[in-house]
Amino acid sequence: MINVTVANFEAEVIEASMHTPVLVDFWAPWCGPCKVIGPILEKVEAEYGGRFKLVKIDSDQEQQLAAAFGIRSIPTCVLLMGGQPVDGFMGALPEGPIKAFLDKHLPGDDELAAQAEAEEAQQMLAQGQGDPDSALDKLAQAVAQAPDNNDLRFELVKQYIGHGRFAEAAGALAPAMAQIPVQLRFEALAQWLNALEFVANDPRGQWPLEKFDELIAQNKRDFETRFAKSRVLIAMGEWPDALDELLEIIMRDKKWDDEAPRKTYVGLLELMTPPRPKTDPAAAGKSAGGIELAGKAAVQEDPQAQLVSQYRRKLSMALN
Repeated sequence: MINVTVANFEAEVIEASMHTPVLVDFWAPWCGPCKVIGPILEKVEAEYGGRFKLVKIDSDQEQQLAAAFGIRSIPTCVLLMGGQPVDGFMGALPEGPIKAFLDKHLPGDDELAAQAEAEEAQQMLAQGQGDPDSALDKLAQAVAQAPDNNDLRFELVKQYIGHGRFAEAAGALAPAMAQIPVQLRFEALAQWLNALEFVANDPRGQWPLEKFDELIAQNKRDFETRFAKSRVLIAMGEWPDALDELLEIIMRDKKWDDEAPRKTYVGLLELMTPPRPKTDPAAAGKSAGGIELAGKAAVQEDPQAQLVSQYRRKLSMALN
């Protein structure tokens, strides 16, 4: 159990919840029910052996934090995962309902084992340790252990694609594409995979770019050739150039081929979007939880994020 203030909120709550669920107990020294539930929460934290992290916030001393979470009565407990509040409860609940609340959200033993397996595999791949095929197999085993964990599945499909194992990528992607609605990040992987399979299997995948340009010069509305060129550019890693080619189709015919150019464009933007950077509470103006912090400083936008924003604006203008 950790006492949290504005000074350590970002590190102990927001950043910590990126890796382990964090249960925030809002309390006050004068609150009788708070004194009842506090020891119960600490007992449950010890019993759960690291499946979640318990922190306490004195709502009298940290009114800014209490206001940010909309606390109206105490005790109130809020569960954060991935930097965001996901659920909560009010009042001094008994041990049984508290465990039921946590079990609804916390990963089980199988999923925790799968996550550990996946982290080891990802570290091997990132550092180039050992045989990449062995690391991919380890990652696949983790997904088999936790088939509903979309984060693990996304990483597996991405790694399969990056290592040229297209058939296995398609197989691992299929369950995610069957979900309703399909998550954008999986649609993005599907578009990337489609482009690479096109280059591998279609004769046009071996054309030089000049041949595409010659045909397009003869007919600006030769969308088949433009779309094929965009896929070659995707396979080459020239994604901004691919976006430009796709945008030419979208501006001329938004509905062509069941909006395949737009779907591919959006998928590329999703893959190009950099992950949200971790926030230094000493430098940021606001935390990820929306809490004002001391020591504000101007934060320059990542160049990659600027590029993505630029192409999002281009798409918006083309569609409107």
